[in-house]
Amino acid sequence: MQQQRYRTYSQFLNEHFSFRVQKLPVDAGFTCPNRDGTKGVGGCIYCNNQSFNTSYCHPSLSVREQLERGKQFFAGKYPGMKYLAYFQAHTGTHASLDRLKSLYEEAAAVSDVVGIVIATRPDCVQEELLQYLHALQRRCFVMIEYGVETLCDSTLSAINRCHDAAASVAAIRLTAQYGIPQCAHLILGLPGESRGDMLSTVDAISALPVDVVKFHQLQVIRGTMLERKISAGEMPGFRCFTLEEYLDLCAEVIERISPSIAIERFVSESPSALLVMPKWGVKPDKFKAMLHEILAQRKIFQGKMQKNGKT
Repeated sequence: MQQQRYRTYSQFLNEHFSFRVQKLPVDAGFTCPNRDGTKGVGGCIYCNNQSFNTSYCHPSLSVREQLERGKQFFAGKYPGMKYLAYFQAHTGTHASLDRLKSLYEEAAAVSDVVGIVIATRPDCVQEELLQYLHALQRRCFVMIEYGVETLCDSTLSAINRCHDAAASVAAIRLTAQYGIPQCAHLILGLPGESRGDMLSTVDAISALPVDVVKFHQLQVIRGTMLERKISAGEMPGFRCFTLEEYLDLCAEVIERISPSIAIERFVSESPSALLVMPKWGVKPDKFKAMLHEILAQRKIFQGKMQKNGKT
């Protein structure tokens, strides 16, 4: 029998739920500290939140209204479906503790919502908030997604991230002390990063108390600083991965990453009207199937390479 290639996000969820769950994105009207002047201005050079906001997700609606619309969107697909309120847009902890508590409590009170997932920056989580989230876990599932992106400080500076790698490491370790599940979001192909730089980040994440990792390829999105820099000729030699290059890299990532860490995704898909490059024309499910073919050919399973029929 063929061994599992890597730990999946479904396996992670099955450890926490006995039923199917679906994330419902919520836009609570947050901004980011490197947009509003708290840490910087302009935002990360690749970021355009329109590239992942759903049709029912708009800050003019209350958290409850967005979740109810999201539930209607998925109604009937799976009997007994439950939901996770996903505070996805911008920085989901960039507000006063009282406001955050109000928003999270509103989400947790919605029927069939069994947990909350908070996307944020590693420099925007204070211990007082973690104490509250730790207590909230007695009533619902709680998970934090940290936008780590890379653990290469020179890259973090180049992409206007406005925090360093040490901030990510500190936030991950502190969050683990409170027993809160956490996901690290990593972007592969950031400007100036070598393959070795990317794999070094994967190795470092593997040594940290991370439960889940979300990968995606760098995408050039319309309206971003990255697009403007490329158009102005300020990034000579810049290129995105080809599909074949990215598949090869993902296979090596799986070989190296700790088998205790679940992989939620490998690719992100932006609306075609916003995407400048790369335009692979491959849906995420097809990409996964292609990746699995490569893993089978190389006999890579659970982050290790099979040799002579043995792991």
